[in-house]
Parts: sequence; C-alpha cells; structure tokens
Amino acid sequence: MLSSAYGFKGGVSAPHRAAALAGRDILEAGGSAVEAMVAAAATIAVAYPHMNGIGGDGFWIIHRPGHVPVAVSGCGRAAALASVDWYGAQGVQDALPSRGPLAALTVPGTIAGWEAALKLCPRGNRSPLSDLLAPAIALAQDGIAVTENQARTTAEKLDGLKDVPGFAKAFLHEGAAPKAGHRLRQPALGQTLEHLARNGLADYYQGDIAHTHSDFLEAAGSPLRLRDFTEFTAEVTAPLTTQLRAGQLWNMIPPTQGVASLMILGLFDRLNVTNAEGFEHLHGLIEATKLAFIRRNAELGDPDHMATNAQDWLEAGALDALARQIDTASARPWPEIAKPGDTIWMGAADSEGCVVSFIQSVFWEFGSGLVCDKTGVFFQNRGAGFSLAPGPNQLRPRARPFHTLNPALAKLKDGRVLAYGTMGGEGQPQTQAAVFSRYAMFGQDLQQAITAPRWLLGKTWGDATTSLKLEDRFAPELVAALKAAGHDVEMIPAYSDMAGHAGGVAYWPDGVIEVASDPRADGAALGF
Repeated sequence: MLSSAYGFKGGVSAPHRAAALAGRDILEAGGSAVEAMVAAAATIAVAYPHMNGIGGDGFWIIHRPGHVPVAVSGCGRAAALASVDWYGAQGVQDALPSRGPLAALTVPGTIAGWEAALKLCPRGNRSPLSDLLAPAIALAQDGIAVTENQARTTAEKLDGLKDVPGFAKAFLHEGAAPKAGHRLRQPALGQTLEHLARNGLADYYQGDIAHTHSDFLEAAGSPLRLRDFTEFTAEVTAPLTTQLRAGQLWNMIPPTQGVASLMILGLFDRLNVTNAEGFEHLHGLIEATKLAFIRRNAELGDPDHMATNAQDWLEAGALDALARQIDTASARPWPEIAKPGDTIWMGAADSEGCVVSFIQSVFWEFGSGLVCDKTGVFFQNRGAGFSLAPGPNQLRPRARPFHTLNPALAKLKDGRVLAYGTMGGEGQPQTQAAVFSRYAMFGQDLQQAITAPRWLLGKTWGDATTSLKLEDRFAPELVAALKAAGHDVEMIPAYSDMAGHAGGVAYWPDGVIEVASDPRADGAALGF
C-alpha cells in the first residue's frame, strides 16, 4: 500500500487482517469504535498469539466528541505474594525469570480494560458482547493460518519456551515450530471466549475462569492467587498530555513509557526543524530520544513509588531546559539500559468521531509461555520487567511493572484527530516520533509516513545490540552524515520487524477517515 485508505462510515488499522475485518464488521453493523476495538482485540489475541493474548495487559486512549480524551489502563498488578523475599525463597536472587511459572506474576489486565472501555461508549453499547467476540471464537475453533512472522518467532524463541508447561501442546506442531500456513486450532481458548460471551467479561476476574486460573497458577508455582484476580480493576483516568505547534498530544500514564514518547516530540518541536528525512530530522529525534530515555530509565515505574509526577516532566520549562542539552551537530554517547517487549497496536474510528488508540501485549514473545490447558490462556511475563533492586520499579506486592506499551492520540491544529502507535518495546516511542513528525509536522500522507524507512536506537524486539539501526532504504549520504556526527550506525534489512509494526487512523473535521497500516506486519487498513 503506497497511500492511505479513506472512508466515511469507519476505519480500522490492525497488524493482522482478521482483526481489521472483525472491527470493520462491527462498525458496518452500527457499532462504535470502542466496540469495534474489542472485537479486533479479541480476534488478534487468537490470530497473532506470539504478540499478544487475553493473558496479557491492554491500554486505551479514547477520544469522544465533546469530551477530553480518556485513558483506560488495564495494567495488571503483581501478586500479593510477589515480593523480593518471596522470590528469594524460590532461589531467585539477581533477576526475575523471563519464562515459566515464576515469570507469570502479574494479573492479566486486558479483559478488565475491555470492560471498562465498553462503559465509555459515547451512546452506550449497541452490539451485544456475543457479537463482539464471535469472530475470535470462530477463529479459535476453526483455526488460524500461522503467519510467517509467528512461525519465525516461534522457531527463534523455541529453546526458552518448549519446556514451559502447556506451551508445546498449544503452539507447536509435532514438537517443532509450525510452518507458515499451518492450521493452528485453539479450541480451549475458543471455549473460554464463548464462556465470557455468555457470562460477561467480569467472569475472568470474579467467576469460574478466575477460579480455574488461580488454581492452575498456584499448582504451577506462580505467586498469583484467586484474591489477586478478584480485587483487580482497570483504571480509567486522564492521560498525560503536552502541547506542540502541530497540536495537542495525549499518551498513557506510568508505569508505561508514554511520557517518554511525549518528551521526544516535545523536545524535537523545540529544535525548529523544517524539512523531513534529512540529517536534522533524524538526528534531532534520535538525540531527543536519548534524553527522554535517560530520565525514563532513572525515574519511571509504578506511579505510587515515583519521586515526581510524570506530567511535570512535560512542563514547558522542563522541556525547554532539556532541549538546550541537544547538540544539533554531534551525537551524545550511548547506550543506556534498553527495555524489551513486543505487542500489537490497533486504531479505530467511527462515523460519529469516536477515535480509539489501543495496545495489547504479553511482553515477550508468548509471554511467560505458561499455558492453562483448560482455558487455552497463556500468561504474560510482564513481571519480568520489575527490578529486585530498590527504586520506582522494584518488585513489591500489588505493584505495577514498567511497561513499554503506550497508545498515542493527538488533536491537530486543523481539527484532525489522530490515533497512532506501534509494537516494538524500546522502539515504540521512536516509531511514534517518526510517524507523527512525518504526518503532522511535515505533511506526509499517513501511509507514506508509516511505510517510509525507520530507525531504532538501542535494543528491541528480537535484537541484542545497542547501535543506531537504520533500514537500508535511507539515502547513503544521510547514513554517512549520521556516522560523521558520531552515531554508531548499523544497517538492517528494509521493512524489518525491528522497526516496529505501526498503524494510524485519522478522523478529519469533515468526517473523512484516513487509515494506514504497516507493510512490515500482516495487517490491513480498512476505510469504508
């Protein structure tokens, strides 16, 4: 796709076509963008299991006409038992495990987020829950065609996952990673979604499913217990915000890195760059990224334990002072600590101007890898992001771990409402900066802004080096200029997964809906 798709009735962008189609069908039937997103979220949990699932977390930014944007944080908290001392008694001393039962230590929050978001539908729920979950149920029962992305990821991560309880039965074929095109059925997950459709989403935390999961997790060795599920709720709150010359931006509150995404664009805006794709554009965003990440790495964590409010980081004076530290000709030494993780981003808009930016994740590929055979649910390893050392991100009972997830939304000066985002761990704020600057600051078509070559500073999904990675479609003279400025440049293939799977949906003041999806993923952008 070389240019954006457009429509008037609705628009959906998703990194898997089945999810985009599920959202489109709800919109065509008269549902809202929020309802369309629940349908898409359930469907992609089935269709793209290496990237997300209903055993993970989810975050929303929702724009409703006439209202200030609202955030829904389905961020799972750590088990009440999950303390440094409890893990020490299990023999864990230096770092939390990334796979297996001890990695499954936070409550999955995404289902609670769906439920909270549905209560915010501008004109109430128009579609029964059974309709919203029907596409996912059918896909789980009939089977998905494994994508090349899933096949490759499973093969690459097999050593760490194959012996985790339940993983081989759920996601391998005859003990090996499935090939692209393999028909993968998930009947237990289909039954779980059917149960939720009949009994309501709250059953995941209060009913039979909660009991099944808590019994399974305790028996497997996880610290999660029934009370951790029954006491969990999603948080509905005001998102973080900042003002740029192009418009007002919103992003997710801590413990996500949404503040870093806003800081990068706020700092770049102060550099007064006038042309896209040149040295000033890339160097400016890269240097802004470094400054934002340095503060993020030092201070971001559970907001209950942060020294300062993240909104204060976005005050004009604070950004002015930080921007003065950027050398517009030379690169600051790097690296800093990188944050791994992968996920999916999706966006939707309806004809009434409700616009949704949504992100859902299990942290690493397949999360902890721990699969409950009775429900087909595999549990995230987001708790592996906690630190065992003192600080805002230290493991504590009921604490929220650092999250790379951050859905973004903006209202531009001309009235357009833009939802945008990506997967990619450390790369999420960087890809957001690339897409937003190209589209909102430099006037590129939304699809052009997403398709254009991207960069990544540091480690991210599927990678271990801390260099500045450039897709090999950049002009050689630009690459040379970045190297000459002191950037440690590494070239990566065109349309690389490392550069993220981005998407965008824009609602225009005249009712036009513009949508775009990433050619690096397996998705679709549907405007109709």
